[in-house]
Amino acid sequence: MIQSKVQFGKRTMKAFLLILLLPVLVLSADISLKPEIKESFSRLIDEVSLLEDQEKLDRVNQYFNTEIRFISDQLLWEQEDYWATPYESLSRKAGDCEDFSLAKYFTLIKAGMDPEKLRITYVKAVKLKQAHMVLAYYPTPSSEPLVLDNLIPEIKRASKRRDLVPVYSFNASGFWLNKMSGNIRLGGASRVTMWSEFVERMSEYDPLGLLPEFARASSK
Repeated sequence: MIQSKVQFGKRTMKAFLLILLLPVLVLSADISLKPEIKESFSRLIDEVSLLEDQEKLDRVNQYFNTEIRFISDQLLWEQEDYWATPYESLSRKAGDCEDFSLAKYFTLIKAGMDPEKLRITYVKAVKLKQAHMVLAYYPTPSSEPLVLDNLIPEIKRASKRRDLVPVYSFNASGFWLNKMSGNIRLGGASRVTMWSEFVERMSEYDPLGLLPEFARASSK
């Protein structure tokens, strides 16, 4: 009985310290971004800014699929669901599907791509039998999107990804529900619960200026 009380006390104290240190722990990944990684990331943005859209997509998709390995939020952050900033993902060199998609989204915008052509898309991964997230690129509002995914290295048209079933998509300016009849806009990105928290945290540490002002405004 005494032993169990001691163990409980230690667990309680540990939990209390984690709560107190949570902001520090979250930012520690950002602050510890190695100079060589920051330089590599900055160089990528500069180089990609000079390219056409297709080349932008190829370079950014390859960069993050190479630099980041997949690890679940539970293992990496000890949380059920955590949207890491690109800096956090690169500092840990790890992340899950949301982290890949968000990193690609903000990097492409920073590199000069039209934000309206990009949508972060929540899908059902048929083969994996689980929820998944990808980044979709629309050359025009009515065209078939290209899919940037961490599961495969190639960028393919949505019609070639029969293993993915779209559910909803969003970007800093809107939220769309994917239906058989087409995409139905239902409001802004603030409808996505994790978005506002992510934007707020990223605004606190953004040395390369990845977060545009319109994204800040979308979280309010």
